[in-house]
Parts: sequence; structure tokens; C-alpha cells
Amino acid sequence: MASALTVLLLGCWLAGWSGVSGQGSYPKPSISVSPCGVIPVGGNVTIQGGHQYLGMTFLLYKAGDGNYLTYTDPAGSEAEFPITRARREHGGSYSCRYSDRTVRAAYSEPSDPVQIIVAEPSYPKPNISLRPSGGVSLRAAGTIQCRGQRLGMRFMLNKDGRHFQTVDSDGFEAVFTISNVSWEDGGNYSCSYHSRSEPFAVSYPSDPVELVVRDRSLSRPSISLSPTGVTAPGADITIRCQGQRRDVRFFLHKAGDQNPPRHMDPAGDGAEFRIPTVGRQHGGSYSCSYRLQSQPFVSSQPSNPVQLVVADERPNGSESLEPMGPTSPIIAGVSAAAAVLLLLLVAFVCFRKTRARKGAAPRPSSPLRVLKTPAQQDPIYSSIDEGKETQTLPQEPDHGADGLTYAELDGWALHTKRGGLAPAPEAAQSSVYAAINVSRGAPQ
Repeated sequence: MASALTVLLLGCWLAGWSGVSGQGSYPKPSISVSPCGVIPVGGNVTIQGGHQYLGMTFLLYKAGDGNYLTYTDPAGSEAEFPITRARREHGGSYSCRYSDRTVRAAYSEPSDPVQIIVAEPSYPKPNISLRPSGGVSLRAAGTIQCRGQRLGMRFMLNKDGRHFQTVDSDGFEAVFTISNVSWEDGGNYSCSYHSRSEPFAVSYPSDPVELVVRDRSLSRPSISLSPTGVTAPGADITIRCQGQRRDVRFFLHKAGDQNPPRHMDPAGDGAEFRIPTVGRQHGGSYSCSYRLQSQPFVSSQPSNPVQLVVADERPNGSESLEPMGPTSPIIAGVSAAAAVLLLLLVAFVCFRKTRARKGAAPRPSSPLRVLKTPAQQDPIYSSIDEGKETQTLPQEPDHGADGLTYAELDGWALHTKRGGLAPAPEAAQSSVYAAINVSRGAPQ
């Protein structure tokens, strides 16, 4: 008799324990977190639970804690557990269950777990990139690369704010591969990272990237420019995309542009993208595609490209430098002056050699001892006398007298020819210059 009573009491105790630990008398409730994803430090988050019964008490549990955290007696079949000013210790895995208020130890099964992830401010947000960047063909493979600034982290890939994949990395980056891409793989992706020892204190998420699935069964659109040809800066340009379906959204792409493509919902089967006041930065290669409105991440193949060429622009949109001719005007002028100076130098050397060969030649009877006609626009005047070095005279300002030639007059010859006495030595050493108008002849 005693043994039978002992067995009965033991059975009741086991039944009550099993109700708390997971074998409940009611089906498990639903649970969700709002907002989902990574919560900033100091942010607010709410855990929501629901079931199909009235008059129940909700209890919230956190993995690792021995007992429930809090409870509530909702008026209906749903309950909310708000967490304000979230801190690192609020990160973790949560579940909930409900119990009958009137029946002791009558618990439901635990809900599926949800995670609250609190951002770690000391972890800078990572960078994310997609290959290929323009879209992944249906049933092809694509890769998403996530790069952080800490070594030996665990990287998490999230799709539309929900956990997608996890990769442990010994370096600064992790690569997520999506093989045999399907329509369901299209969407917005972001990534974050955390220490392997603290899984609920993570970095802020990266900026999102958009994975677009290209369906070859969708016809390729056409694209055209108006007006065509080289466009003057400041003009208005219209790019028209034409498809064969009406339930689509058109997207305009520019080669090399990292910004999201422009999009438009057309009224018919085509869309027009207007670019007012075209500048040099608008030049480049453009194409367009369309996506089904019922499947916003399924796209057609891009159209054949068109080139928008702005004046003084290359077809690829980069600024072109106007090629110079064989010689610029400045270089040509300097080269001509150098050539004239070189000719004058050669002529002077030849003249000196000729005088050296003649030796002491008789002095010329003409008072005009040296006549030099400069060939350049800015003449150089020289005084040449036997037995003296060449002296370069200061350049006189141009008085605008065309056809004038300057010559050195020998004062000694002038005096003796006129019958006068020889001048003083110091006077004989001075030079007199006369301006001769060649077109009119020598002065009388």
C-alpha cells in the first residue's frame, strides 16, 4: 500500500515538472520581436506572444536564466513584453509560454525561440558587396562578401532583416555563397559580425545590397535617346525604355554608377527618364531593365546600351582632354625666335672668321661701317668695331616705324671725309647710330 502511494505521488510530481520544462497541456504560442534585427544600444524592442485561449497568463523566458523573467495577464489572447533602453545584457534568446490561471501547473509548450541582438558600439559596421553586382541569373551562383575591422569574428548574413547564414572567419572578411539561385533568393541583404564568445553583442549592420534574379525567359527591353548625337551641355535629354508587358517597373542603369538605379512605374509598356540640364557628369553608357510588380526582385536581362555623349566628353562619360596640335602658338613663337638667334650666331661667327682671314684690311671709305638688317620682329643691335669685342646694346622700344634699319656710323671717317680734323681719341671711340628707311633710300 505504501509503495503504491509513493508511485502515485512520484507520478504527479513528474507530471508537474514536465509541464514547466516543455511537455505542456496546451499547444505552444506564437512569438515575434519588433523591430527585428539588430537593436541599437538605448533602443526599444517589444516581444509579442499569442495563443488561442482566453484567461491565460503569459510568461517570458530568457535562455540561461533559471526562471521566467516576467509575466502578464492580458485581457485577450495576445501579450506584449516591452524592453526600453536596451543594453548589452538584454541580448539573448527568448521564448514564452502561457498557463491557466485556475489550474496549477497547467502550462503550454514553449514557443519557438526569438533572438534580441544589441549592437556593440565599439564594432564599426562592416562593408558588403555582391558578385555579380548587376544581378544573378536564375539557377546561377552568386557570392556576398562581408568585410569588418576585427580579426577572428563570426559573420552573420541577414536577408530582409532576418538571419540567413553564419560564417566564422580567421581574417577580416567572410564570403557567403548562394548556389543555384532561385526566385526566392532575391531580396535585400545585410551583414554584421560579433565575437564568438559574445553572440548577442554584434556590430551595427552593413548598408544593404539588393540581390536581383535575372530571368532569361523575360524579353529584353529596348532603349533610345532623344535627341541623338552629341549633346550640348545644358540641354534636356529623354531616355525611353520600351518593353512588351504592362505589369512591370522599369529601371535605368548607368555603367559604373554605384548609386541605386532610377525606377519608374509606367502607365503603358514603356517609360521615359528625363535628364534636364545635362552636364558632363551625365555622359556615359546607359541601359534599362524591368521587373515584375508581383516579383520585385525578378528582373529581365538589360537592354543593349546607348551612349550619352556630352560635348567635350568621351563616350564612357569621362572628361576628355582636347588634343593639342603639333605645336602651340607659344611654343611655335619660342621655336622661331630660337631659330633666328641661332642663324644670327652662325652669321656672326662666319663674319669673325672672314675678318680674321683678311687680316688688316683697309678701312672702308664709307661712313657706314656696319650695316645689319635684323630678320626678326624684335631686332638685336650690335656695335662691331675692329679690335673690340662685340657689345650688345639695350633693346630700344618699338616705335612702330616699319622698314627702318639701324647702322653704326664711324665718326672718324665722317670727320676726315668732310675735311675736318681728326676727332679726339675719346670722341673717335664713340658710336653714332642712324636710322635708314630702306624703302625710301638713304637720307640725303
